[in-house]
This record gives sequence, C-alpha cells and structure tokens, in this order.
Amino acid sequence: MRMPRVVRENGLSLFFAAIFLLSLVGQALTGVAFFNEEQRAAGLDPVPLADYLFSSAFAVDVTENWQSEFLQFLLYIGATVWLVQKGSPESKALDEAGRESDEEQKVAEHATPDSPAWARVRGWRLSVYSHSLTLVMGSIFLLSWLVQSMTGAVAYSEEQMRELQDPVPWAQYLGHPDFWNRTFQNWQSEFLAVLSMVLLAVFLRERGSPESKPVGSAHSATGVEG
Repeated sequence: MRMPRVVRENGLSLFFAAIFLLSLVGQALTGVAFFNEEQRAAGLDPVPLADYLFSSAFAVDVTENWQSEFLQFLLYIGATVWLVQKGSPESKALDEAGRESDEEQKVAEHATPDSPAWARVRGWRLSVYSHSLTLVMGSIFLLSWLVQSMTGAVAYSEEQMRELQDPVPWAQYLGHPDFWNRTFQNWQSEFLAVLSMVLLAVFLRERGSPESKPVGSAHSATGVEG
C-alpha cells in the first residue's frame, strides 16, 4: 500500500508529534497516580485526572523539561554559527565559521525566485527573519522558564502547607534551591546529550541519516552529511 503523499512528505514531524503526545499522555497518567499516592499518604483526598492536568504539579513537571529542551536548541543553533568541531557532521566546515555572505545566504539581491519574501528585502524585515529561529526558540524558552518558576512556586508552597509550614512567594522561590535544582538537573542532561551527539558523530555512523557522515567518510571530515 502506497503511503499518502502528505504523510510521506511530513513523516519526520508526524512521527515526533505522535510520540510527543503519547509521552505526554503517559506522563499525565503516571503523574496523577503518583500525585494521588502522596495525597493519600498525607491524609488528603485523591484528585481526578482532569483536575491534575490543570494543577501546578503537572504544569511544573512539563515546563521544566520544555524550557531545557528549547534552551538546548537555542544555544546549539547560536553556537554552531561561530564554533566548529573537526570531524563532526553537526559542525560547519572549519573555514566557514561566521554569518556567511549575502550571496551564500541567498538574501536581498542574491535571493532566488522561491526565497521567502522577507529574505528578498533589506532592512528590519531581513534582520528579523535572519534570526527568526533563535528569536522564537528563545521566546519559548523564556516563557517556559517563567511558567516553570510560577507553577513551581505554587507546587512547592502546596507541599509546604501539607507539612504545616509557611508557603513561599514567587519572588522568593526564584532564589530557592528547589527551583534551581529542577533547572540544573534538566540543563546538564541536555548539554550532555548535545556534547555526545557532536563528538560521537565524529567516529560513529548511521547509514542514510543526515545527522551522520557517510559510512566511508574519514573521521576528520567536517560538515559532511550522509
């Protein structure tokens, strides 16, 4: 049976969208089960799934992972403009670090007929579009981090009150070890994953993947994709 064209042409995004949603459902189901175990242990009533989905406990667990993921890509996209890694397909060629010329980037008078509209003009529109990926990634990161801090403050205060202790206001929570522990434990794992991808791809291969060099490429080949 022939795969529908829309599925074939968008298979990568559809695949990851599907497993994202399945993972989110799994997190919600296991999260409410664990949350209710803690509720019962504290002598409180369990909550239904619908209430848990709108709770600070669920929101902080989701957003603390989102912000670290978008920070990872934000830093990676920005770093690969200027920094190179010999032998890695994740790097540009060693002599191509930097923003590159207008001709290489196909902007303004060097644009092609199928170039995006904002790539064909100079001024603020070209400047914004030239950095649109990092601007959006950065905005999502900051928004997710803000929501994490706010929902984290509520979740932490709820735990405090269950133990008959004073709640912590948001401004105070921003400097609290609980907030930074949640933050750093996600950041370090994301940075390790990027480091592993950059270095392992120097020596290891995955045939047919654009994230890997061709199987027969030398270890020293840089900026070459399979």
